[in-house]
Parts: sequence; C-alpha cells; structure tokens
Amino acid sequence: MKAFTIIVLGLLLSMAQTFAQKGVEDGSKYGHGEDSIRCLKNLSLYTELVKQKRFEEAHPYWEITFNECPLATRRIYTDGVKIMNYMVKNADDEAKKEEFYQELMSVYDKRMKYFGDHPRYGIPYIKGMKAIDMLEFKKNDSEVRKEAFQLLTESVDKGGKATQPAVLAVYMTTTVAMFKDGEADAEKVVNNYTTIIDLLNQQIADPKMAKYKTMLEDLSGKIENLFARSGAADCETLDKIFSPQLEEHKDDLDWLKRVSRLLARELCEDMELLYKVSEYLHNIEPSSSSAYGLARMNLKSGDTERAIEFYKEAIELVENDEQKSEYYYQLGLVHIAEENFVSARTNALKAIELNPDWGQPYILIGKAYAASANSIGDDEFTHKTAYWAAVDKFIRAKSVDPEVAEEANQLIGVYSRHFPAKDMIFFQGLEVGGNYTVGGWIGERTSVRSK
Repeated sequence: MKAFTIIVLGLLLSMAQTFAQKGVEDGSKYGHGEDSIRCLKNLSLYTELVKQKRFEEAHPYWEITFNECPLATRRIYTDGVKIMNYMVKNADDEAKKEEFYQELMSVYDKRMKYFGDHPRYGIPYIKGMKAIDMLEFKKNDSEVRKEAFQLLTESVDKGGKATQPAVLAVYMTTTVAMFKDGEADAEKVVNNYTTIIDLLNQQIADPKMAKYKTMLEDLSGKIENLFARSGAADCETLDKIFSPQLEEHKDDLDWLKRVSRLLARELCEDMELLYKVSEYLHNIEPSSSSAYGLARMNLKSGDTERAIEFYKEAIELVENDEQKSEYYYQLGLVHIAEENFVSARTNALKAIELNPDWGQPYILIGKAYAASANSIGDDEFTHKTAYWAAVDKFIRAKSVDPEVAEEANQLIGVYSRHFPAKDMIFFQGLEVGGNYTVGGWIGERTSVRSK
C-alpha cells in the first residue's frame, strides 16, 4: 500500500509538471497549463506598452516573456532591443547601466539560439546588429571594439549582399578607427573598403532594392570619402592591393572606376597601375579621367604627341569647368616644354577663361614670354622688351590669385633684372613709363621700364 501511494504521488507530480510547464523548459512556444497563460498575459501586456513607447513599464513584463517562453515570437527580441536600449540610456548609475547592457547583449545571444536559422534575419544579421549596439555603448573599450569588429566581419562575410547597409557603414567606420589606433593595418582598411563597396554596388544594382537606390548611392559616396581621408589609401598601399587584381578586373567597369578615383585622389599620377587602369577604362567607356590618365602615361613614356591627343580628348569629355581649366593648363605646360609658345599661351588663356581667379595660367604665359625673349626682334633691346610683357603677367597672376603671390614675386625679381638699362631706353628714343608694343608673336602693349 505504501509503495502504491508513492507511485500515485509520483504520477500526480509528473502530471502537474506537464500541465504547468514553461516554454523554455519544454521547447514549446508558450509553455503549457498555467505557464502558457502567464506567458501570453505578459506578452500581451508588454507589447501594448511598447506600442506606447512606455519601455520602462514594459520591461518587467517583457523580461518574464523573454526568460520563460523565448520561442513565443521573434518580436520578443526586436522589442527587447528597443526596451533594453532605453533602459541602458536612462539608467541612474553605472552599475545599473552595465546590468542593462549585459541584458541587451543576452537578447542578441538568445535570439541567435532560438531564431538564428531565420532565412533573412538569421545569425549574420543578428551579429551585425549586436556589434552596432556594442559600439554604441562601449566604443571606447578596446576589447569590446575588437569583439564587435569580429562580429561585423562575420556578419559581412556570411551575409554577403544581404548585409544591412547600417552594418556595412559601421564596419567601415570601425575599420578606419582601428587603423588610426594602430589596431588594423592599411591593407585591412583597403580590403574591407573593397568588400563593402562591392556589396553596396550589388545592392544598388538589385531591382528589389530600387526604392533604396538613392540612399545606397549616398552611403557609397560617404564610405569612399571616409576611405580617401583615412590615411590608409596611400599610393604604395593602393598599388600593393590593386595591382595583383588588375587583370582579373580589366573588364569590370565599376572596379576600374573606383580604383581610378582613389588613385586620382591620392595624386598617384606616376604609377603604372594608374596608366593601365586608365587604358582599360578608356577601352570600355572613354571619359575625361581615363583620357587624362593616358595623357600622363604617354608623357612619362616620352610620347608627347600622343599625350597631347589624350589631353585634348580629356578636355572634350570633361564637364566640370575647373577641371577643364586644369587640363588646358597642363596642356599648356606640355607645349611650353616643347617650345611651342603660341600653343602654350592659347591653352593658358582658355584655362583663364574657365577659371579667371586662378593665377597659374598667367604665370605660364609669363614664362613663355620670358623663354622666347631671344626670338623677339633682332637686337638686344627688343629681346629685353619681352621681359616687360612677362612681368606684366606675373603681376596679373598675384592680383587675381593671392596663393601664387610668392612665386610671382620671385619671378618678378628674376626677370626685372633683365629689363633694359636707362641709357639703352634713351637711345631708343623712349621714356620710362611710356607705352610700348612688344613685337613678334607676343604682340602685347606694355609700359617702358628700366632695370
């Protein structure tokens, strides 16, 4: 009889446990018996409070649901992030803040455990979101930052083009921050930048993401600017990373454009990589930047004639007046090196027309006048008159552009010493301060001055 009583009590106890069992214990959504009622009640209470943004009041009801029936719904975790973010930000002291922060981290960890197999918002997504919150609250903790960086890396590696744009943005900013603190090398910055931009380009090209295209393009531009300002994108590093990839990507327009822009930003003008990238770019889609790169390449190889052709093509293709002015100026420099002074002036004047406040083209014309002095007239006096016209241009340069004043003043000092002497002026029947027209190809009206 005693044994029978024990068996019956055991069965009753077992039935009671089955009747009242939490979801966390039996793997069900809500649990069973009274525990299921408790779960549904607290789920309903906290959900309504979250809708009203009464997060502090929602916290205790949510906590019961979170701990006792974690399989009830994925909303437990999305709402949990909202609630715990609020609790961390509004904690009264550091101890409470830390307690709530750890609870926030457990939201992500438990979500990976119970809902990590979600086809869209699975483990890669959850890791990325967790890393963002880690950096939100503990970005100055180097150990936390390293852990978050690892989570971001795993999120991007596994998530691929499905990675959230916010995760890609934070991954890039964190990479740059770690580089500046000596925790990541330049190569890591370049590699991560390349990965992130490639994924963004895939998202931009995806018809399903069409409504986000403007936002994604804006993000891509900001990431490119961040990378360019990072200090990691020096010419040597860019060459080390991209040169081995060149042949593989020689028909990839987006890749070539991106590398071309980066090389141009860093003024990597004399690199073989720029020349090859420009050539491949030009074959696919002729542009001002690719034509410019080819012009520089041909200058370096000594083929001036081809360089001039590509400069002219760059000028035809460029739309920005300031950049076009720069191309005209550089073409003028090529012509003056070839002692084609007329063409040098013609291009410098076109540069001035497009950018009137830029002094360098005036300096170019002045140098062309001075360099051609011995071809002006047939005696020493008329040769020297070219220096009056040259100095006029140097004076004009510094009057329109204070940034060239130092160079202009040096040139004025040099060439003023080549002015004719007073007695030479007198024997020409001229007076200092009088008007004079310089002959030859210069053909400019100036004033008589002595050295």
